[in-house]
Amino acid sequence: MRIQSLGVIDDAVVELSPGFTAVTGETGAGKTMVVTSLGLLLGGRADAALVRIGAKSAVVEGRVAVGDGSPAAVRAEDAGAELDDGALLISRTVSAEGRSRAHLGGRGVPVGLLGELAEDLVAVHGQTDQQGLLKPARQRQALDRYAGDAVAVPLAKYSAAYRRLRAVSAELDEITTRARERLQEADLLRFGLDEVAAAEPRAGEDVELAAEAERLGHAEALAAASAAAHAALAGDPADPEAVDAGTLVAGAQRALAAVRAHDPALAGLADRLTEVGILLGDVAQELAAYGDGIDADPLRLAAVEERRSVLTHLTRKYGHEPAAAAGGEAGDGSVSAVLAWAEAGAARLAELDGDDERIEELTAERDALRGELALLAEALTEARGDAAERFGAAVTDELTELAMPHARVTVDLRRTEVAADADGLEIGGRNVAYGPTGVDEAELLLAPHPGAPPRPIAKGASGGELSRVMLAVEVVFAGSDPVPTYLFDEVDAGVGGKAAVEVGRRLARLARGAQVVVVTHLPQVAAFADRQLLVEKTSDGAVTRSGVTVLDGEARVRELSRMLAGQEDSETARAHAEELLAAARAGAE
Repeated sequence: MRIQSLGVIDDAVVELSPGFTAVTGETGAGKTMVVTSLGLLLGGRADAALVRIGAKSAVVEGRVAVGDGSPAAVRAEDAGAELDDGALLISRTVSAEGRSRAHLGGRGVPVGLLGELAEDLVAVHGQTDQQGLLKPARQRQALDRYAGDAVAVPLAKYSAAYRRLRAVSAELDEITTRARERLQEADLLRFGLDEVAAAEPRAGEDVELAAEAERLGHAEALAAASAAAHAALAGDPADPEAVDAGTLVAGAQRALAAVRAHDPALAGLADRLTEVGILLGDVAQELAAYGDGIDADPLRLAAVEERRSVLTHLTRKYGHEPAAAAGGEAGDGSVSAVLAWAEAGAARLAELDGDDERIEELTAERDALRGELALLAEALTEARGDAAERFGAAVTDELTELAMPHARVTVDLRRTEVAADADGLEIGGRNVAYGPTGVDEAELLLAPHPGAPPRPIAKGASGGELSRVMLAVEVVFAGSDPVPTYLFDEVDAGVGGKAAVEVGRRLARLARGAQVVVVTHLPQVAAFADRQLLVEKTSDGAVTRSGVTVLDGEARVRELSRMLAGQEDSETARAHAEELLAAARAGAE
């Protein structure tokens, strides 16, 4: 799997060889456009400043060879991309407004997908990465990445236990720090529940009492109306001459009964009159019973109104509680809502009254988690210690190849002890600080020559030494990272002379098993490349463009002469360049 070609800004096309490609050019010639373009292709942040003034967009295209069944190929095909003769075509368009679009194998895809593919395609190492590696936190991350599963597995277990401990501690802090608020809430709930319990309301009781109060308040009118209706239906004993509905219906029924045999239709009407008579009799009886049951009882009315007042007081206080207190939607101002509030309040009160038990449970779980975390932290430290020894030895070996045969790099793993009453983990009889990644702090130390004390690389190395140390670190990372293409962006800055030759030789060796692209100012490094690309800027007075040229034969000698002495046509510089190329070819064999 390797990058075959890269179509970049200004329509330049960069053909990349399978082995070692060096990208050179004068300062400001735009060599970093290769790095920038790759960054865009691999999901990097789009910047409208990359678009030429007056242009609508900038386009970057790449052709990447991928093996059948490789993670990148599988992920691309899952996204609907199609391979072209074993190659994956990637493009990224950036508009002048800063918007961007991505295409993969002829299919539009989210930019984030390109970032996922980047993990399996290219590892970029640049000066920004070097500066970041000077920070201890980044050095610890780098060590963990180098260690692989040996650290990743225990770190995952530690991280899970750490997150659980943080959650338990937060809940415990919330309960204990809000103890007064929770106590006040419990007192209010207890008072309200006692008030509701003392009233003993029944579901629907308020509706029943409202109906009864309506009847009692209009008892006389209801009694008079029912008596008048009864008299109209069944007759008034005090007025024998009065005609009532029952008598009239009975007379009509008798008149039809005498002739019903002569016509079925008339017989049907006679039957219906019989039913009407029966119905009138039933209604009259019920009216009589209703009238007898009406009792204008002022005492009962007063008792009903008093009970209604009690229930109204409860509904005003607890029948309109919000969902959090009522256990559902806001109350509707009824006794049913009061009862719902009381049920939810009782559950909440039980929860609040159980704080002491919950505190004991959480405290026990927190202590158990801290003990578990301490054991996991020790296992993590042990794994990092093993990796640190291997990492230090590997970087030291690389420095031997980079003309620093007596330098030694070690990784200092240490812990920070905190006060006994501070939040820490008890490990080996000491209370140490801990965090989401363990209890370890890592720092790279360099002893540049025998007898020199190891010091942090940011303080113990000169500019050239620091560049070589960082390059050695990058090479070690490259050896442990399963990415087949590596891009080094001027990681050889500050190196010269024999050291630069060794840097070039080391990169050439790395290229035997991977594709290596190096942006460099050093002729000693460029001479070791299998292919050298020259990036040049041209201008017509209005527009400046960058172009890419593959250097072969005489053209490559001229560029190396320029890089060596700033003089392309100097015989001495040309002789030196030819000698450098010959030495590089011999040294790379």
